[in-house]
Amino acid sequence: MLVFACFFTYGDIKFYREFIERGYFVSTLDELSKQAYDQLEKDAEKIVQLIEVQMDNLTMPQCPVYEEVLDTQMFGLSKEVHFAARLGLIDPQDGRALLEKLEKEVSKVHDAYMEDEKFESKEM
Repeated sequence: MLVFACFFTYGDIKFYREFIERGYFVSTLDELSKQAYDQLEKDAEKIVQLIEVQMDNLTMPQCPVYEEVLDTQMFGLSKEVHFAARLGLIDPQDGRALLEKLEKEVSKVHDAYMEDEKFESKEM
């Protein structure tokens, strides 16, 4: 039978309190989960912004470069989501919902661009 003894001095307790007060304490799983999900949302928003910038700079959605960038970014984010889910930082269903939401937003941007193009071609 193994017995572990732990002895703390007043200095150890003081160090521990300072460690926590300065924010050096390791986060709980809930805090890490929230941070992971927040970061994934930020990454998804960056993809939407990237697509909007490409559309604003007259890159057509049928352009191979546009499609390649979109596919690469979406694949990368899906891998991030999968990794976070495997670590138990996010619920896999939440990850899928995030990816579905992103796909809808990208589709809206694409549809808005196509509508704008239709409108501009009618004016000519």
